Amino acid sequence: MKLSVVATLYRSAPHLAEFYRRTTISAKKFAGADYEIVLVNDGSPDNSLELAVNLMENDPHVVVVDLSRNFGHHKAMRAGLEHASGEYVFLIDSDLEEEPEWLSSFADQMAEDDSDVVYGVQKSRKGDFVERWSGYIYYSMLNWLLNIDHPKNITTTRLMTRRYVNALLKYQEREAVISCLWVLTGFRQSPQTVKKHMTSETTYGLGKKIGHLVNAVTSFSDFPLRLIFYCGLVVLSCSLIYAAFLVVNRLFTTEPVDGWTSIMVSVWLLGGMIMSFIGVIGIYLSKIFSETKQRPYVIVRKIYGQSQQRH
Repeated sequence: MKLSVVATLYRSAPHLAEFYRRTTISAKKFAGADYEIVLVNDGSPDNSLELAVNLMENDPHVVVVDLSRNFGHHKAMRAGLEHASGEYVFLIDSDLEEEPEWLSSFADQMAEDDSDVVYGVQKSRKGDFVERWSGYIYYSMLNWLLNIDHPKNITTTRLMTRRYVNALLKYQEREAVISCLWVLTGFRQSPQTVKKHMTSETTYGLGKKIGHLVNAVTSFSDFPLRLIFYCGLVVLSCSLIYAAFLVVNRLFTTEPVDGWTSIMVSVWLLGGMIMSFIGVIGIYLSKIFSETKQRPYVIVRKIYGQSQQRH
């Protein structure tokens, strides 16, 4: 099979019919009749699954992978990639904020650059001031804390070769952030500037961005653990300097030593640092705990369509 289009479904009912129509046109233009559209239902609470199954019943090119519950966007995308069999894989969101028509320009750039991946990058981040500001902080912190160069303002949409997808699927982390794995997998990757539309309010609020950042950093970097060590050295150095000052002050002057205020400040400061450091270590321990259990990252309830014969 030449092309697999992979998309996840979560509250996608209002956009699914139009997404399918436009995706079909783009897929036929790229691959003729040799394509499939893999739709992964990530426990959507609306009737997205019913609509997707109806599409499958009327079009043999459609494959529906129904997960047993909501596992999250990144895990659902990985499940879709595992069920895709095309020589090329076009990953895209189904909410029409990203255009299925990008497939043609991505394919042209892939051929021109001889690359294995072409991905979209927003020229300017969509949304209001808070969303743009939080996105800027997120990517700045991510690139500072990680040991990889994560592109800013990337979109989900990307065209990938089969060898790249096979390499990507070799990673077995249960709690990994897929956008970081995209970068870590390597190969030649080419960005293309795109304009992302705004069809609905983002589900990635500030709280989710912070949680996403913590998950990404603790999955791909040991910097927080090293930072604890460096902070410990700084606190130890300051303590030794202050202790020396107190000794000199007591031996050579008659000034009284500061009392309860400095003691209370020191206790609260060191107590807060110790609690936060234990929390960082706890996050890493929870990662180890999760990975060692080797639980499946998703559970597929049922597969509708021709993919049933392959899996």
